[in-house]
Amino acid sequence: ADPGPVAQTFFADEDLKLKLRLDSILTVVDAKHVMLHLDEKKPEGVTNESLEQVAFADRILLNKVDLVSKDELSGVRHRLKRINATAQVFETERSRAP
Repeated sequence: ADPGPVAQTFFADEDLKLKLRLDSILTVVDAKHVMLHLDEKKPEGVTNESLEQVAFADRILLNKVDLVSKDELSGVRHRLKRINATAQVFETERSRAP
């Protein structure tokens, strides 16, 4: 899902603002297939949700790192940093975070 409208809910709804706070935006990235999704061409006016999710995140779980070569992993990490230089990236296998 596009994270923008979801995050905006925490700031727009007065009741939610009083009861909750948005601590982090975390996205899980599939190291094996992410490049296909990031490069996917969308029709005019349609946003690439994969790009949006990486761009909005402040934490990224880079999952399935065991399924890619070191060179592929390096390329994925570089691409993620070009999209979002400030997000913390945690490498995981089977979504098991360190």
